[in-house]
Amino acid sequence: MKTLMFVLSISTLLLSHSAMAKPEHDKGLPPGLEKKLEKGKPLPPGWQKKLSAGQYLHDDYYRRSTVLKRPNADGIITIQVEGTIIELFEHSREIVRILEGKR
Repeated sequence: MKTLMFVLSISTLLLSHSAMAKPEHDKGLPPGLEKKLEKGKPLPPGWQKKLSAGQYLHDDYYRRSTVLKRPNADGIITIQVEGTIIELFEHSREIVRILEGKR
């Protein structure tokens, strides 16, 4: 009976660990877009439409950005990527808000 309880508790822990795992937020860019960025070419029109609040900004977009405002008390910075202004958490790069236009 003790062995059965032990096996059940171990299997429950293993299953709950995989269910609680953090989802993959940074899936990366498509290979063609990745090559363009490596060559220093501009991002294609409409790339902004793929971003929304709650998502995580890809490293390539962040590297191409200009910081407009340093982190505030909540850790939110404001950046500009090719004319689009984005507010995001500095360390996680989770998008808080997307603002259109240039400053």
